[in-house]
Amino acid sequence: MVLEKLGSSLKSTLRKLTGASFVDEKLINELVKDIQRSLLQSDVNVKLVFDVTKRIKERALDEKAPVGLAKKEFVVNIVYEELVRFLGGEGGGLAITKKPFRIMLVGLFGNGKTTTAGKLARYYAKRNLKVAMVQTDTWRPAAYDQLVQLGKQVGVPVFGMKGEKDPQKIWEAAEKELHGFDLVICDTAGRDALSDDLIEELNRINAVVKPDAALLVMAADVGQSAQQHAEAFHKAVHVNGVIITKLDGTAKGGGALTACAVTEAPVRFIGTGEKIDEFEEFRPKGFVGRLLGMGDLEALLEKAKEAISEEQAQDLGKKFLSGSFNLLDLYEQMQAMKKMGPLNKVMKMLPGFGGLDIPKEALDVQDEKLQRWRYLMDSMTKQELEEPELISGSRLERIARGSGSSIAELRGLLKQYRQSKKLMKAFKGVGSEKDMQKLMQKMQRTQLRGKKRFAF
Repeated sequence: MVLEKLGSSLKSTLRKLTGASFVDEKLINELVKDIQRSLLQSDVNVKLVFDVTKRIKERALDEKAPVGLAKKEFVVNIVYEELVRFLGGEGGGLAITKKPFRIMLVGLFGNGKTTTAGKLARYYAKRNLKVAMVQTDTWRPAAYDQLVQLGKQVGVPVFGMKGEKDPQKIWEAAEKELHGFDLVICDTAGRDALSDDLIEELNRINAVVKPDAALLVMAADVGQSAQQHAEAFHKAVHVNGVIITKLDGTAKGGGALTACAVTEAPVRFIGTGEKIDEFEEFRPKGFVGRLLGMGDLEALLEKAKEAISEEQAQDLGKKFLSGSFNLLDLYEQMQAMKKMGPLNKVMKMLPGFGGLDIPKEALDVQDEKLQRWRYLMDSMTKQELEEPELISGSRLERIARGSGSSIAELRGLLKQYRQSKKLMKAFKGVGSEKDMQKLMQKMQRTQLRGKKRFAF
């Protein structure tokens, strides 16, 4: 995974700091060297590396920790703040300020521009905007068909003219159909390099589209040429944002993320995988939080909102607190978890869990266990799902056989259900903030005892 080594390296560096008895200049120098090494190995420009680590060192040596905060905790916070600043500060998406808002995607061949158009369309459609896509790429023979397929997948209409060689004519014909949409995404042609003919074509299409935002789509493996790349496109069509793709690959990725932050084209979105839903706003605070093992609650909540509606969440909440929680509700909860993505990615967003050295294999086992439990529930009757207490004797054998599972696996599922129900009963007794604090402390102690078993 891109930047996984950077995250592991930074977490290791901070563990060295937090485990130290006291903080002195020697320790700060070691910390700075470790951060420099981590960033350089992730393909970040040398000058940028020395700029950010110089600020970290100066602040760590000169600033005094606020009252009540240990020096080493204060230094960790300085590292966090400077890395966030390094990656563009607040960042985060693109506000749709008018209707129809026009986004034009530009970029070279092989960077995933058309796929990104589909991901971007889904992202905004999920936020209740009426979205349309227009294909003006006349260079790739399959570009129109690819966008049509993506449009069907995300439920968004696609406009274009298959076989037409003039992108201006395609846009002008499509424009007549675009009234009433909140957002229009225009996919453009690319080339192997930013040649004169590509610049001329982009200028022509830019003149007719008149985009409210021109976004450069750039792959994570572009390396240290990212800054030059972004500046060249900015000069050609006034790019005001970048989307980094292929952040799930093996490329280092640091060059693309950091170089764009110091141009006039900050990173707006990132592609975190091949699937259509593996796409998110680039928020430097959350991104750095994940790198350092601090979690990213904002991104986690975004994923949760996509996985389960507010009404469903409220309904589940009422059932939990009333004690009427059953296997159907547990199944619904598991389905929502599946929509949120692989467990290892979700864990990184949870504060406190991102820094744990939980082997990937252990998380894969948990994902597999959830899948097995879904098979077991699919083999149950509605009555059994609503009244799990009925499941015993011959029912155990029938459900296990019907799902291709063992009775032991079924007993494990029922045990998980009983534990969840017991937890909900504990919440029923919470009548004040003091009660809640006691309950949370109890849960934390239970969690600490269970870490070695990786029981989620």
